[in-house]
Amino acid sequence: MVIHDISRLLTPGHPNWPGDAPFTVTPAARIAQGDTVNTGVLSTSTHTGTHVDAPWHYADAGIKLDEVPLELYIGPCLVLDVRGYSPVPPEVLDGLDSLPERLLLYTGQPAHWATFPEDFAALSPAFVHRAAELGVRLIGTDAPSVDPLTSKTLDGHRAFWESGLYIVEGLKLTDVTPGTYQLVCLPLPLAGVDGTPARAVLIEQ
Repeated sequence: MVIHDISRLLTPGHPNWPGDAPFTVTPAARIAQGDTVNTGVLSTSTHTGTHVDAPWHYADAGIKLDEVPLELYIGPCLVLDVRGYSPVPPEVLDGLDSLPERLLLYTGQPAHWATFPEDFAALSPAFVHRAAELGVRLIGTDAPSVDPLTSKTLDGHRAFWESGLYIVEGLKLTDVTPGTYQLVCLPLPLAGVDGTPARAVLIEQ
């Protein structure tokens, strides 16, 4: 069994969505300073690095993070190389008569972001709807969002809402060969929120 870590490493100063709260770690106690343990305080946007979007993030009628069906984030998945497309069109799914419930898209984002990637491949609404027709229930992308940075209408997110699909963003797929894997990508158990950073891995049998 081979485990591929497809989560972005969060460090202080990690590039995040413009205007969002930065990721920080503030020391609270240090053994070197006479405390009995080392502890710290985390501060972050709910959409930093590799993260899960709860439907409430983009629709007031959507469920919140603690209500998402965990089984969607564990199970067979397909990693698909869609580099060269922006936005990703439904045609990349041509010839795929059926898909697992989980689809991960490698759009060409690097393993580490020195600065926030303002130019990235979003997903076309037609692609999202086509994936739903083929049985997909969750789509993950290595891009920081399924919509362009400047979008005000969030057509991609809207397509997810209309199709009942779930979203994972900010994956790290540079070292993964396209193909089938077992995905484990669990959100933190946070009540009443719109998203959370997640630890995502692919298991190769």
